[in-house]
Amino acid sequence: MNRLLALGGVLAAAVLVLAAGAALAEPLAPLPALKAPNPDQAELGRWLFFETKLSGDAAISCATCHDPRKGWGDGKPLSTGYPGSEYFRNSQTLLNAAHYRRNYWDGRMSGRDMATLVRDHFTEAHFMQADGRLQAERLKQVPEYDERFRKAMGGEPSFGRILNALVAFVGTVTSRNAPIDRYLRGEAGALTPAAQEGMRLFQGKAGCIQCHDGALLSDQKFHVLGLPENPQVFQGPLRHISFRRFMKTLGAPNYDNLREDIGLAAVTKEPQDRGKFRTPSLREVSRTAPYMHNGSLATLGDVVDFYNRGGGAHPNKSSLLRPLGLSDGETKALVAFLEHLAGDPVVVEAPTPPDYKLRTLGKN
Repeated sequence: MNRLLALGGVLAAAVLVLAAGAALAEPLAPLPALKAPNPDQAELGRWLFFETKLSGDAAISCATCHDPRKGWGDGKPLSTGYPGSEYFRNSQTLLNAAHYRRNYWDGRMSGRDMATLVRDHFTEAHFMQADGRLQAERLKQVPEYDERFRKAMGGEPSFGRILNALVAFVGTVTSRNAPIDRYLRGEAGALTPAAQEGMRLFQGKAGCIQCHDGALLSDQKFHVLGLPENPQVFQGPLRHISFRRFMKTLGAPNYDNLREDIGLAAVTKEPQDRGKFRTPSLREVSRTAPYMHNGSLATLGDVVDFYNRGGGAHPNKSSLLRPLGLSDGETKALVAFLEHLAGDPVVVEAPTPPDYKLRTLGKN
């Protein structure tokens, strides 16, 4: 009976989606399981994820900006870059990152080549500013790492093996036991009545599913929302320097005079892509505040209010955005649904990093 009730709710919501003109949206679905990584490689990746020896000055690790205790982000509107710099975008969560087709807010990296994505995080000047050759040599000076690499990767530490171990670990950072998944599998009580009402709004009147559809709750496309710029980017010298360097590196036209984050257009150089950013997954969204590419919306309530107003102003703003006319009660129900998209906390403990030790070279 519970399965029939849940299925009835989903079908009723689907009718509302069609009525709202979102017939092309994929239906919501449980998140599919990824191929399980090699456990020894994933465990090595866990050690490396918290290892500061992998950054240029050995002061920060992957976990500095992707903290498991902060929803696998950093909890800041705009992330802190490599020591001595500040970044100009929000640090995205790593939760379910292995499911994306494109990565970064501007989609400049393929989600099908996670090793190159990890390399980019290591080597970018405003991220970890590391040299892969130096990373490998540092780890070779740690007997525990040499042993772990030989066991998990079949050889001594190398840049490629570092990347692949971290890819294996990131593949384990996925949603677990989310109420929305249990509901979609037929457990009607997995969503509260308010959350079920929010789900109907999500797929109907609010039209959220037009961009946040499918198992990932993201169309993985790029849209212009008209979000106001975060003034910290252009008022803070360090963030502005990072912004200008980044835009110059990508060859963005007139980069030195830009006073807006042009998003996808910096990658494609196409005027119609100006202001477009990738649709983020809404899974685990209650854990990943603040929101949007520039961290300018602090709470889920702020996000719903922004969309309820029809978004912001921009010449390229998506035609999908319009005032929604949601009541206060409907807004609360929608937030309740969004809160049910988070599963059990994905908690990973940071190991104590092993120390360097002198190595005996050559024969005794």
